[in-house]
Amino acid sequence: MKITKVEIFDIECPKRPMWNPVFVRIYTDEGITGVGEAGLAYDLGHSAAAHMIKEIAEAMLIGWDAFNTEGLWARMLRESFWGLGGGPVIYSAMSAIDTALWDIKGKALNQPVYMLLGGKTNGKLRSYASQLQFDWDTEITKLNDPADYGKAAEKAMAEGYTAVKVDPIVYDKDGVTHYDRTKLFSRAEMKLFKARLQAIRDAMGDEGDIIFECHSLLGASTAIQLGDIVEEIGCLYYEEPVNYLNSKVHDKVAKRVNVPIAGGERLYNRWGVRPYLEDQSVDVLQPDVGLCGGFTETKKVCDYADVYDVRIQAHVCGGPVATAASLHLETAIPNFLIHEHHTYATKDWNRELCIQDPQPVNGFIEAPDTPGIGIDLNDDIIYRSPNMTITALK
Repeated sequence: MKITKVEIFDIECPKRPMWNPVFVRIYTDEGITGVGEAGLAYDLGHSAAAHMIKEIAEAMLIGWDAFNTEGLWARMLRESFWGLGGGPVIYSAMSAIDTALWDIKGKALNQPVYMLLGGKTNGKLRSYASQLQFDWDTEITKLNDPADYGKAAEKAMAEGYTAVKVDPIVYDKDGVTHYDRTKLFSRAEMKLFKARLQAIRDAMGDEGDIIFECHSLLGASTAIQLGDIVEEIGCLYYEEPVNYLNSKVHDKVAKRVNVPIAGGERLYNRWGVRPYLEDQSVDVLQPDVGLCGGFTETKKVCDYADVYDVRIQAHVCGGPVATAASLHLETAIPNFLIHEHHTYATKDWNRELCIQDPQPVNGFIEAPDTPGIGIDLNDDIIYRSPNMTITALK
């Protein structure tokens, strides 16, 4: 089964200008198509990912056997030159392409992708409401007052969620966004962050699970400062307390904080996760199928993590294709923990991008049982955005 055409969509969402999912659709000579998504829908990099997919498609894809995913992954790794150095642009492009090819394989074999990855190890997947600092409603609202954090948790609970994730440190008392939280916190700041978390705890009660999200904004010292609060509130885990530029800093925090540590959305392959697994400084690994190399590489990363008893919560912050792909991975692996359902995934400007609309019901979600990954692009919407078509090798 040969690849004959590749379409790339750099999506523009008028209702959310800083939201740009990047989709790829790959065509074959047997009439079967597959879709994938690059994991750079937010902040910077989406246009770079779209053009990296274009360049890989021009150099390698046309005429390639769509079933030979392992061979293509190795070729993209080594012949792109940049694959051997790493980074989100090259790996997001590789991920989107790989995901689309697994979608094709599933359709050709009349099986959902999770069956090709090992079968239905997990059925209904427990989900959490992600990013309560934006509220949990039809619109995105930056929350400041601790009481509003409690109300957001109540909204999530009303939909059946028993777990939530929140970044209580990104906004100061005036609602100003801070991307650098490496300077030691004042007592007033510590009280504010704790009050936000406590409001959620009060709303959820003792049995609800809270994930403390930091987006790698902290430094080692401030991460340790907040460790006591994380432990006192009883958080399920402490996510991205520090960045990934120096694994020894991550190790330092893990040794000083008595709460499970999570991270991994900005680690792109087996080589990237290696130091965190070997020093056992991560308890919950969060690979993104759209950044970690698609199914071909992400499944290996999950198996590698299982050697160290590390649980998996796929990072999911993208379009519906990203959601569907993560569901298939999490359904198949034995070390699945919980599924992330981002507040963006609930918004109309994201849900309209695909025909199918995977959403949790009463706090649980299931992978589609249709062939492939079970998601189709909504052509009436996506062709309104910039797109490119490749039909021949460069």
